[in-house]
Amino acid sequence: MRPTGLTTSAPRGTRGVLTASAWVAGAFRARPRPLGAAGSVVLLLLALAAPSRGATREYFIAAEEVVWDFAPSGRNLVHGGPIPKPYRTKWKKARYVQYTDGTFATQTPQPPWLGVLGPIIRAEVGDTVLVHFLNRTRRPVGIHPHGFRYDKDNEGAHYLPHGAGAAIEPGGSFTYTWMADERSGPGPADPSSIVWWYHGHVDEPLDTNLGLLGPIVITAAGMARPDATPKDVAREFVTLFMIFNEAHDRERGLMHSINGYIFGNLRGLEMNNGETVRWYVLGMGNEADLHSPHWHGRTLRYQLRHTDVIELLPGSMATADMVADDPGTWMLHCHVADHIAAGMLTTYTINP
Repeated sequence: MRPTGLTTSAPRGTRGVLTASAWVAGAFRARPRPLGAAGSVVLLLLALAAPSRGATREYFIAAEEVVWDFAPSGRNLVHGGPIPKPYRTKWKKARYVQYTDGTFATQTPQPPWLGVLGPIIRAEVGDTVLVHFLNRTRRPVGIHPHGFRYDKDNEGAHYLPHGAGAAIEPGGSFTYTWMADERSGPGPADPSSIVWWYHGHVDEPLDTNLGLLGPIVITAAGMARPDATPKDVAREFVTLFMIFNEAHDRERGLMHSINGYIFGNLRGLEMNNGETVRWYVLGMGNEADLHSPHWHGRTLRYQLRHTDVIELLPGSMATADMVADDPGTWMLHCHVADHIAAGMLTTYTINP
């Protein structure tokens, strides 16, 4: 069994292809005489132009129908008391679920704080990602990535003209191939890793409201551990701020949630005193999904400034760093007033 998300095969371009590096090495062996300054510069430029020897990382992900509970405790865990009326907390959803291999028999555990989100798909700049996808729902779905480089067949979005991976029929499967090129990774003002979306895009508003959503994290070349996590942070969290509309705009079904949980039922946002923590913050939804996540207790470094509020529009993707050096349990919430009242809040804890 291959460990999912780790290097699983030799990088593309290293077999059967004469890379620039190999050509340089061969040329040097064929001409064993000293090179002048100009020749040394040519060799250096050719070596720098050699293709990246990135890893190939494989994921096995199924789309599955579930019954999701937005408040499994049945209580408001931030202010105490029951979930206020008229909210109903259990609804039919669809999710991206990760498996250990191509049998799709054993689920890969994921941290409980990811909630309704699918698994984190990771890459380092230069890597190729293969997503082996199985549709276990009753409607055509697929996976559309942001950030990666892909061709038409691997776009995962259904419109004219569309590619082979645009809409996978119920029971069908498809392997998406995505590349993390230089423009997939962090820019000059970004930290060592950044977050992107992946989501359903056959009927995009329906697919995302169903719950077919997940994060992509791409780390700069040379800044990743073997599993592609950034090596300059101790801990990472992903948070999605979104109103899931479960009852045709009726209040009982407007789930003002963080990662699919309301009124503090998102648990597990814990870190240790002194750790550098990277927060990947996402927004999705419609015109009501104008969110302003606010952290009590600490500020974050975001876009070359310090802040404790980040502005989100639907489809937004933000990455911010926190030095967790103020022990305690602190509120994390959207600062839009009626979103607070409707349950878009939770807590995070910095352990001593």
